[in-house]
Amino acid sequence: MPLLQISLRAGKPEAYRQAIFDSLYRAMRETLDVPEDDQFMTITEHEAANFRYGAAFGVARSDDLVFIRITVFNTRTAEQKKALFRRIAELLGENPGIRPEDVFVNIADAAKENWSVGNGLAQFA
Repeated sequence: MPLLQISLRAGKPEAYRQAIFDSLYRAMRETLDVPEDDQFMTITEHEAANFRYGAAFGVARSDDLVFIRITVFNTRTAEQKKALFRRIAELLGENPGIRPEDVFVNIADAAKENWSVGNGLAQFA
């Protein structure tokens, strides 16, 4: 039940943004065993004045940087997360062509009781 929030600089075409969605969904299916059609993702575009980054950790980023925040159940292993990071970078490199240096991913673990996926119910508590 991942929830993805993707942030990038404004101006990319729809096909580029859709490729990000598709690549992230594929990476999650392959590494986290996410069920089919479990797609809850948003993209937020930011004007240059509202999008800042640096070269921290020795990474030379560009204006094509994509911030990806993934909130998941707190049941994922460190190995699954590492595999997900690698696969995201690979797939985004293939389509839409984002350099690995421009893929910034953060995973936030959340207990199952912290989720309501509709109808005001605590489906997983």
